[in-house]
Amino acid sequence: MTTTGPDRKSTYGGSSASRSSAGRSGVSRSVMTGGRPAAGRTGSAGAASGRGNVGRPVSGTVGGRLQAETAKEKASLETTEEKKRREMIDRAARAELRKREKRRRILIALCAVAAVLSLGYYALYQYFGYRTDASSENWAAIKEEARQSAASNKKPAKTEESEEVVVHKTGAREIPDVLEEYQPLLLRNASLIGWITIDGTNIDYPVMQTSNNDYYLDHNFNQEYDKNGCIFMDCNCDVVDRSTNLILYGHHMKSGKMFGSLDNYRSESFYRDHKEFTFDTIYEHGVYAVAYVFRSQIYTEDEITFKYYQFINANSEMEFNSNMQAMAEMSLYTTGITPKWGDQLVTLSTCDQATSSEARFVVVGVKIM
Repeated sequence: MTTTGPDRKSTYGGSSASRSSAGRSGVSRSVMTGGRPAAGRTGSAGAASGRGNVGRPVSGTVGGRLQAETAKEKASLETTEEKKRREMIDRAARAELRKREKRRRILIALCAVAAVLSLGYYALYQYFGYRTDASSENWAAIKEEARQSAASNKKPAKTEESEEVVVHKTGAREIPDVLEEYQPLLLRNASLIGWITIDGTNIDYPVMQTSNNDYYLDHNFNQEYDKNGCIFMDCNCDVVDRSTNLILYGHHMKSGKMFGSLDNYRSESFYRDHKEFTFDTIYEHGVYAVAYVFRSQIYTEDEITFKYYQFINANSEMEFNSNMQAMAEMSLYTTGITPKWGDQLVTLSTCDQATSSEARFVVVGVKIM
């Protein structure tokens, strides 16, 4: 019995200790598990396991959000860059438009200035043309009045200017009397040397001569500045001690004035209808038959060729014939007229604008009356 008691106590005590220990463990577990019963371990594990399963979708959602936010930021960045790029393009386009507008305005201004200048030049050109026509008619009327007065043995009316006649070229011979029909004009301008007329053209002008070949390029009979200039004789020619070839120059005006219609002789049919022209010096009348019609040019000094503008006097028959042959070879057509040694020639020269500024159109006549 004695032995039995302790065993029971021991047994009891062991059970109590065991229970106490179990209770403590349970308390500890209860504390660790938040006061949940032991069975809660399984639930806790399950919960933990559940949290693990739920954690994965949660991580996916966060990642998706991050990806979405990153995409948004990227899209926002791309949108910003696109805006900047578009703004740069717009600025560049506006700048280019401003440049184009500026160029357009400058071009319009230049065109306006050019138009004004062109109109001004045209008006001035027309004015000079009108003045030349009026003066030509006046000169022709004065000449005709003097001619008629001479024919009726009447003296032409005196002018207020001095009646002293000054002649540029005197030559070695005695100066003949000036034809009465040219005396009134000579009193107005002592540079008068003759008169040229070609039927079927506008050519019906006084011919001037002075000490150079420049003045009458842009001065008229009244010695006023005039783009039409005058018909003038080469300063090296002499009508008194007669040169072999008298060279007359005149502008080829688009209006047809001066020698503007001389190139009608390009047409052989025109030549057939106008085979002759008249050229009077202030000392004698003259009628000339067209012998040669050709194109030439102004050559450089070192070019060795026939230069018609240097043919003023022939010192021998051989030289004369050589020059005639050169002109015949250049002629546009054959007239059948060949001047002979001792004949008197007149050469009419103007610019040939169809080719170049140095080109010339030339008509050569031989005196027949």
